[in-house]
Parts: sequence; C-alpha cells; structure tokens
Amino acid sequence: MSGKVIQDISGVVLAGGKSKRMGMDKRHLPVHGKPLLDRVTSVLLELFPEVLLVLAEEDISRQDDRMRIVTDLIPDRAAVGGLYTGLYHSRYPRVFVVACDMPFINPAVIGLFLQKIDATDIVVAQLVTGLQPLHGLYSKKCLPILKDMIDARDLRLQNIVDKPGLTVHRVPETEIKRLDPQLISFLNLNSPADLELANKISPG
Repeated sequence: MSGKVIQDISGVVLAGGKSKRMGMDKRHLPVHGKPLLDRVTSVLLELFPEVLLVLAEEDISRQDDRMRIVTDLIPDRAAVGGLYTGLYHSRYPRVFVVACDMPFINPAVIGLFLQKIDATDIVVAQLVTGLQPLHGLYSKKCLPILKDMIDARDLRLQNIVDKPGLTVHRVPETEIKRLDPQLISFLNLNSPADLELANKISPG
C-alpha cells in the first residue's frame, strides 16, 4: 500500500499529551535513530493527502510545510479534545487518527481499517487487551458526540463506541495479527522502559 495516496481521508496525529510518565516531551525521543514524532508523521504523509498535527498549545519551533499544525480548540480535554480538533479542521469527511507515541504504525494495518469504512462512522481495533481508539478511523458524524463528551467531561475516548447514533466496526485482533503478528502497531511509549523496548524491536 506504500506510495498510494488515499483520497478523501485526513491523517491526524495527536501530540498534545503531557508525557508525565516519560518525564520529558516524548515527541523528540529517538526510536532507531529517528525522533518519535517524525516516525509517525512520515508514515501518514505517504498515505494521506492531508496530515494534521494536533498540539495542546502553539509551538513556533514546529514548522512543516507538509502538515497542517493546529492547536486544541478546547484545552485540557485529553484525546477526546484532540480528536475533536482534528476532525473539525479536516478537509475531508473522515480522519485516521493515531497517537504520536506509536513508533511502529503499519501501512498494511491502516489499509485493513480502510477496507471497513463503508457506511461506518468508527473503525477501531478490538484487541484482547481492550479497545484501541487512537489507531482508528472516525467520521465527522462524531463531532457533536465528541463535543457532548467534552461538555460532560467524559474524557475516556473508548466510551465513544457506546454512544447512540454512531455505527462502529471493531476489527478483531485475529484479523490484525495476519498483518502484524506481534501487534507492534499498537505499542505506545509511556515510560523510559517502553522506549528501551521499542529500540530493541526490529523496525521491520
């Protein structure tokens, strides 16, 4: 799937987390010699006609002509607020969203998700360990639901799949493992130990 740009979908990277467990801004940490954020954005830039980077606050040091950089429309609302911001600013009716701390996102796995979007508002992975909302597809129909969640301070993004009025497709772990046997697409780095593990994994 590499090299083929997917039309009518924006890629969105959420990079507004506070990185408390890591103890530093994780966006710039090196994984196999490449800054974490750059690893993630480079994959999306190959796949989507538009990529948005959602930050918690303006960062004048971050300039990139290939991406649109936007800041949270409603501050301090975690991933729910970040997804709301990305969807709001997207030029297209759907977005594929990923967290900035997932160094091994896989174009083949993203392609699998894209095969499920017909007449569906949300496509997410259902792993044995739970739902993975920050590696998924969302339509703009989610915008009012996300706003309601923000207003209610319901900031657990997983809860969106249970909201009425949205159609959801859960991609089972067994299906994903055919393309990503170790599920490293869903590895996210929250601590120094996670970073050490990531640098031990072959990037493929």
